[in-house]
Amino acid sequence: MTGATRRAFREFDTTRPNVARINDYFLGGKDNFAADRRAAEELLAIAPEIRTIATETRSFLGRVVRFLAERGIRQFFDIGSGLPTLPNTHEVARSVLPDARVVYVDNDPVVISHGRAVLACDERTAVVEGDILHPRDLVDDREVRRLIDFDEPVAILIFGALHVIPDADDPYRHVASLRDATAPGSHLALAHLVLDTRPEVAGPLQDIYRTALHRPEAHTTRDREDVLRFFDGFELVDPGLVRLPRWRPDHPLHAWSAKKVWKVGGVGRRP
Repeated sequence: MTGATRRAFREFDTTRPNVARINDYFLGGKDNFAADRRAAEELLAIAPEIRTIATETRSFLGRVVRFLAERGIRQFFDIGSGLPTLPNTHEVARSVLPDARVVYVDNDPVVISHGRAVLACDERTAVVEGDILHPRDLVDDREVRRLIDFDEPVAILIFGALHVIPDADDPYRHVASLRDATAPGSHLALAHLVLDTRPEVAGPLQDIYRTALHRPEAHTTRDREDVLRFFDGFELVDPGLVRLPRWRPDHPLHAWSAKKVWKVGGVGRRP
């Protein structure tokens, strides 16, 4: 754990679980506390496949970023990025396009502090505090504008934020606002849990996440058709909105694990 991360930890209550740190635990990271590990183990007791879903989400991110970079996208806007996890978005993008630029966005103080410490010497990346609920603030942010030219195609990546945002916060409107700020040829890539495929675990899982989010009133359950609405104004790239292992797998056999992954993902292009 870095010194910068330790300083950030002092700024808030580490005895309460945190979504980013819970996910870090699922991925084998070390930037988590006892409260996060307890919550993670409670989640795994309800649905052991959650660990697989976490790793499949990272694999999906890598395939998506590589796909977009191979098509010439040089700007990436990673919203709800979470704690740095290898390989990071900028590392994947630059394996294809060495001049790719990436802005990471999160609202967790630990994510912000740790990300800035890790990327302090990288002029083509930035870590910005914010979230999807305030898209205009993100688009207008000075650091965002330093790296992203919204008159050129940009990739908006949302892999871990939307399924914890209730409909009461109108996430569809916020995603549409980001879409409207981008140029033609831009892309939206997202991943979203679809708990209707495991209705018996939906309630218990949401109870734990509501505690982590400090929002006891929040309730979010979406099926594939609900998730599809986020792509309004975009043309879905083949194979469409599918379970993560089925989105352009590196090997055909990889898609066989799709039954264990109740999370869908896709990429859309703004015409």
